[in-house]
Amino acid sequence: MDSFGPFILLILMFFQWTAAPTAGEVTWTYSGLVGQSEWSEYFPECGGTSQSPVDVTTTKTRYNPDLKAVTPLGYSQHGNRPFSLHNNGHTVVIELPEWMGLRGLPWLFTAVQLHLHWGSGGPSHGGSEHTINGQSADAELHVVHYNSELYPNMSAAMTQRDGLAVLGILIVTGEETNPGFDNILNYLSRIRHADQKAFIPAFDVQSLLPKDLGRYYRYNGSLTTPPCYQSVIWTLFRERVQISKAQLLKMETILYSSKSDEPDRMLLQDNYRTTQPLNHRVVFTSFSAESGKELSSGEVTAIVVGVMCGCVGLAVIIRFIVKTIRFFKLLHLETVVVNRLKEPEKEKEKKQDVALNSTSAAEKKEEPSPSPQSEP
Repeated sequence: MDSFGPFILLILMFFQWTAAPTAGEVTWTYSGLVGQSEWSEYFPECGGTSQSPVDVTTTKTRYNPDLKAVTPLGYSQHGNRPFSLHNNGHTVVIELPEWMGLRGLPWLFTAVQLHLHWGSGGPSHGGSEHTINGQSADAELHVVHYNSELYPNMSAAMTQRDGLAVLGILIVTGEETNPGFDNILNYLSRIRHADQKAFIPAFDVQSLLPKDLGRYYRYNGSLTTPPCYQSVIWTLFRERVQISKAQLLKMETILYSSKSDEPDRMLLQDNYRTTQPLNHRVVFTSFSAESGKELSSGEVTAIVVGVMCGCVGLAVIIRFIVKTIRFFKLLHLETVVVNRLKEPEKEKEKKQDVALNSTSAAEKKEEPSPSPQSEP
């Protein structure tokens, strides 16, 4: 019996090895059995040294004057063909037509798809993948492109170091609705469950981007989901895009990560990867520290209060000057009027003086000379 022991052990090891799932068979998640901490066991590149997302510490970035504004190509020329909307169990994906692309990088990149990442706790509870100085945004939009100058398609490019370019847009919440994002959010109810697809009206993709495409952070990184290929040139815009609280609520509560035939429904939430070590990498900026300085809310408040106080002070000074000018004008006018009123009296007095002088002169002429007296 003992002679069969090694043979039986070998057979058990063989069955265990053949039964072990491959990377292609594994259903990864953001938490759970094959959550983020286990990704590298099934997808080795997820444990690499150039992973994404990262925290951008603005004091450690380096200005690169050679970084120019990125230029979207064909983003607004959506045509009449509808877009494909897909719930892949991890996020919502929109496939983009091949005529959309990106310039401003060393090569021409062709658009492939866009998708979103979000949280679960509403505004100010995180949801973005990248962070700035440790601060999360409420959500994040990614627009994915492949290097069409060097590679024939996305599959060939995604494993190459210079194969992909992704635009990262941080999303925050405010009071106003963003019409651009309604082109996506209003149709999420059609793909509530994993693997569901729907066609939606084409729209202007550039309406999802910030206005300022010239200020951004640039670094080399990876896909933020398995297989985590380290093939991405990341462009993370400094300017954030705003959506309403109601729009964020739709994003966080409509979709399920489970399929329609599964008994347990699981909301698709917190689909963001935690930030990864920067290691040897440098995050470059397209803007200088002076032009791109981040202002805190306290600094903004102080500036606003200072400007308001300055305006009030200026208004008081102007009012004082106007009143002073008016006072002197009135004083001058009063002086002129008084002088004019006094002119007839002065003229009359002058005439009286002339008359008196004439009378005195006449009296002096008529006065008789004294008669001579005789001596005794």
